[in-house]
Amino acid sequence: MPRTAVPYTPFVPNGALADPAGITIDSTLVTNGVVINSVDPERTLIRITNTAGADKVVTVKAGTGNQAWMGGQGDSATTVAATTGKQFLGPFTSARFQQRGSKLYVDFASGTTGTITVFKLPKAY
Repeated sequence: MPRTAVPYTPFVPNGALADPAGITIDSTLVTNGVVINSVDPERTLIRITNTAGADKVVTVKAGTGNQAWMGGQGDSATTVAATTGKQFLGPFTSARFQQRGSKLYVDFASGTTGTITVFKLPKAY
């Protein structure tokens, strides 16, 4: 099955952003993973919450292809604490994590529940 696309929530330069609820991590997201399309890795910040009763690992996949010349360094795996855990991941190095077609892939450990929110950091003007 294809990965589920998760959209950006952009931060507002010189402004404010109300705390978004995020996308629910359900069995489909755990099975298929997610994709962030038209990614700008250096300006991408991912918030993961974990409501499962055990610690869960979230993996940002290393890129493949010429654009990910540092992809050989491997995936980035982060443990999110049980029940009320919250982790922020990123920003990311495009040379390591960007997939072909300007995508970023995120996978979840079996049994993960909670939310994912993908933020896009603004350029400072």
